[in-house]
Amino acid sequence: MTEIMVPYEYDGRQFEGALVFDDSVAGKRPAVFMQPDWFGVCRHSLDMATEVADTDYVVMVADMYGVGYGDREKSDDELLESATGVRRDLDLILGCGAKAYEVLTAEAVKRGLIDTDKMGAIGFCMGGGIALEQARAGGHFKGTVVFHVTAPNPVGADSNPDFKGRVLAIHGAADPVTPKPMMDALEEELTGAKVDWQIMMFGHATHSFCVKGANNPPVQVYDEDLCQQSYRMMRDFFAQTF
Repeated sequence: MTEIMVPYEYDGRQFEGALVFDDSVAGKRPAVFMQPDWFGVCRHSLDMATEVADTDYVVMVADMYGVGYGDREKSDDELLESATGVRRDLDLILGCGAKAYEVLTAEAVKRGLIDTDKMGAIGFCMGGGIALEQARAGGHFKGTVVFHVTAPNPVGADSNPDFKGRVLAIHGAADPVTPKPMMDALEEELTGAKVDWQIMMFGHATHSFCVKGANNPPVQVYDEDLCQQSYRMMRDFFAQTF
């Protein structure tokens, strides 16, 4: 697998995303734009991107926190403060998110890696909420998949959703971070916007079931079987979408 770090600038700040792909595969592949969880761009998120990419996709990992954010270990309080600050700033989400998408796509195209007719997005935890905001604002994703999403509902009370593609949310029924009323509100929004949507609820699953090392029951627990099942669902979803 290959990881190529890609720098970009937004609003006077420096950011660094990544392209992750199997360099033994010839030809162009679908691109999957990834908003990582609250750890940002770090070894953990790049490993997740590698697992998602496999031989199927070029994963384009967005940086929403700035160069070097993921290099230092942080407490949960620090992570929550940073992630909440980003999640509440819709201008940053849409502006920096669009810049990441633009620069990473351009780099992948320059290298002859991707089929730009097959562009999807994914997000984990807080990154799922960010990916949904980008899709909600008209991001050109033919499909968006979110795993154990945090804050799935729009920041703006007067949101006028403009989804361009399908949506799949894979979630834990026992997730206390994003409980069922939030998912019900997402369902209502997607239905009202006439989006082709699916919500898969895993019984008894908590938050972060795809985050290796998560072990804080009953809030968040990694589950290898559920994670692999959710990745298979993602691949099936994108195969139908593209």
